Amino acid sequence: MKLNELSDKSGARKNRKRVGRGPGSGKGKTAGRGMKGQKSRSGVALKGFEGGQMPLYRRLPKRGFNNIFRKSFVELGTGRLQSAIDAGKVDAKKEISVELLVEAGVLRRAKDGVRLLVNGDLSAKVTITVAGASKGAIAMVEKAGGTITVAKESKGESKPKDDAASAAPSDGDEAST
Repeated sequence: MKLNELSDKSGARKNRKRVGRGPGSGKGKTAGRGMKGQKSRSGVALKGFEGGQMPLYRRLPKRGFNNIFRKSFVELGTGRLQSAIDAGKVDAKKEISVELLVEAGVLRRAKDGVRLLVNGDLSAKVTITVAGASKGAIAMVEKAGGTITVAKESKGESKPKDDAASAAPSDGDEAST
């Protein structure tokens, strides 16, 4: 058997029914949509509409609070970091950053940062910078002889203040003195 001789079993693929092609086709005139009304027209999508009955998504109660500004971190286990070092994807002698982990293929994307968690053993001496880490992960990195920098962003840090501009008097202040 050759690749060009492969085919589906008979009846596995069914031809599409061509609607609206005259009365002889069996699906002519209204094309299986019935008669008149909103649903017979094109461009109508009544998702969630239950004929005037209160729809399910409105019958169910709302629960909790969904913070739309919440940051989403990628979780990185210590075991996965060790296996990447063992495989040669990541060099333990260099400083490990989020960009380096994504470039090496250890992580698919960075999202809002990486959080290091204990999931397996870490024996390599590494210097790593992450957005967050568990106490156990910090202890494991330091026990292996490495250093970890947790770069947590505080609320006030997002808007830097210019001290030199606020300390200098404005033109209006000099004229009054």
